[in-house]
Amino acid sequence: MASENNTEQKFSPVRDIALVLSFLTRLPVGAASFNGRTLAQAAWAFPFAGLVVGGMGGAVLYGFAFMGWSAGLAVLLAMALMALMTGGLHEDGLADVADGFGGGNDPATKLAIMHDSRIGTYGVLALIFSVGIRALALIEIQQSVNAFVVLVAAAVFSRAILPAMMAIQPHARDDGLSVVAGRPSGGGALLAIIIGGGIAFDVFYPDIVVTLIAMGLAASGVLLLGVIAKRQIGGQTGDVIGAAQQIAETLFLIAVALTAGSLA
Repeated sequence: MASENNTEQKFSPVRDIALVLSFLTRLPVGAASFNGRTLAQAAWAFPFAGLVVGGMGGAVLYGFAFMGWSAGLAVLLAMALMALMTGGLHEDGLADVADGFGGGNDPATKLAIMHDSRIGTYGVLALIFSVGIRALALIEIQQSVNAFVVLVAAAVFSRAILPAMMAIQPHARDDGLSVVAGRPSGGGALLAIIIGGGIAFDVFYPDIVVTLIAMGLAASGVLLLGVIAKRQIGGQTGDVIGAAQQIAETLFLIAVALTAGSLA
């Protein structure tokens, strides 16, 4: 009986958050036992990874704004710190998806290209445009309002909607990070969205309309990527999930940048 109790999987919010951080960041959360919990089971905690990563990047923006220093330099340093914290996990996914979807003629070839560690022209261009657009959007936002809260909200919500994509889309291959992670339950995916949306509303602005527009645009981008991925390779992979985060964050920031003047 004691042995059964020791192997029983027990829910622990702190342990689940640590599990998510161990997968989605390079933070030294330790190699402690997670009692057999999978990433799919802990997917409800995805928003907290965004809160940590976005909070650290946002702190750089806040510090530079407080000191009256260059907004452009602050944005690039914040983005560099966030990429360092995640090990470029999501950026790598975006580049691989761009190379695979752009360079392959059939699903098998596309998946092979995505699995290749080398980066091609499509991947390079995707990263250039992704980093450039997000940087310019944050600079635009910083001129009107404090970009700290925007970056946190974008980082949180862009990760909160990933479990839904993992739950809805089938696996495109039989191995890889996505298969290891598993497929979250519908309840877990919904809880992630509720938590992510709640955090975003809490740290964002009183302007509910702007927040809803940003969330809606981000979610629409992920939905569109899901449709494209299903047609291109038959479902999702870890790279597709990473690309979804980048697309969602970029669209969230674009939406706020376009309405930044109304928030001043």
